Amino acid sequence: MVADRPKKIEVSDLDRLISGLEVDFVSLTECLVSPGWALSLPPSEFAGMHYNLAGHGRMIAGTFPPIPLAPHTLVILPPMTPFRIEANGSNGTTYQQVNVHQSAPSELTRYVAGNGAPEILLICGFIRTVYGTSLDILGNLPTPLVEQFGACDRLDLSLKMALCELIGHEVGARAMTASLIKQVLIAVLRRSFTSSERWIERFPILNDFQIARAYAGMVAEPGASHTVESLARTAGLSRSSFMQRFTKLIGSPPLVVLRQLRMKKAAGLLEANVRSVEQIASAVGYKNRSGFFRAFRAIYGIDPMEYRAIHSLGKLESLETSLLD
Repeated sequence: MVADRPKKIEVSDLDRLISGLEVDFVSLTECLVSPGWALSLPPSEFAGMHYNLAGHGRMIAGTFPPIPLAPHTLVILPPMTPFRIEANGSNGTTYQQVNVHQSAPSELTRYVAGNGAPEILLICGFIRTVYGTSLDILGNLPTPLVEQFGACDRLDLSLKMALCELIGHEVGARAMTASLIKQVLIAVLRRSFTSSERWIERFPILNDFQIARAYAGMVAEPGASHTVESLARTAGLSRSSFMQRFTKLIGSPPLVVLRQLRMKKAAGLLEANVRSVEQIASAVGYKNRSGFFRAFRAIYGIDPMEYRAIHSLGKLESLETSLLD
C-alpha cells in the first residue's frame, strides 16, 4: 500500500508567513559575461537569488549539477555555495575565466568577464529572510531552487528598479530595495503550489504543515496570549510532540521564538516613534513595563528607550547625509 503524500501547508498559513517575512538585502551584483567567457564568484554566507535578464549559458554551483540559464531563469542558491557563470560561445567548452576572490563588498557591485557585448546579464541579490531574530527560511536550503519565469511575470522590472534605487541613493533606498526583492521572493513562493518539483520539501518550515500553522499564528499575532498548550492545539499535536517538532524545525523552543518575534515587533514600533513604551509593551503581549524591559534587553542588550533614541539619531544623520549628497 502506497503511503499518502504529506499534506501541504494551507494557503492561508502561507499568506500569513509571507506577510510577516522580513527580507533584508546584503548586496546586489550585476554580472556581465561575454560569449565564451566565465565568471567565477566565491561563496557568500547569505543565500543568493540570481535572475538571468538575458542570454544563454549555464551556472555551475558548488558540486550540484549544471543549471541551464535562459532569459528569466531564477536560481536561489544556499549560503556558502560558490558558483561560476558560463556564457554560450563559439569555442565549445573552453572558457576564458575571470575569478572574483571576495564577496561583493558593498550594496551595489558590477563584475564583468570579457571585453565584448555581454551574452549573460545576471542580477545577483544576496539576502537574509528572517522572522524576528530566528528563522531564515533560505538559510538551510539543501539544494538550489531553479524556476523558469517569463517576461509576463515582470520579475526583471522589480530587480531593475532595485538597482535604480541603489544607484539613486535617495532616502529610503534600502527599504525600497528590500521591498522589491521581497516581491521577487513572493513570486518564487507562489510557485510552491504550481511547480512540477516538490518545493514543499525544500523549505523546512513549509514541509511540516502542522508546525507551520502554529508558527504562522505566532508571526501574524506575536502579542496574542500564546502558550505552549494553545500552540499545540493549533497544530493539532500533543504538547510533547509539538515541543519536540517545533524545536527541531525552528531551532529554539516555542516561547523563546515567541519572545524574539515580540521583541522584533517592539523594535519596529519603537523605530516608528508613534506609541508610548507602555503601549508598545501591551501591543506585544506584556502587562507590565519591567517584564517588557527585561525581555527587550535580553534580545537587544539595551533598554527600549535607549533603542528608540539611538534609532532616531541614526535616521536624522541618514537624512542629513542624503540631503547633503
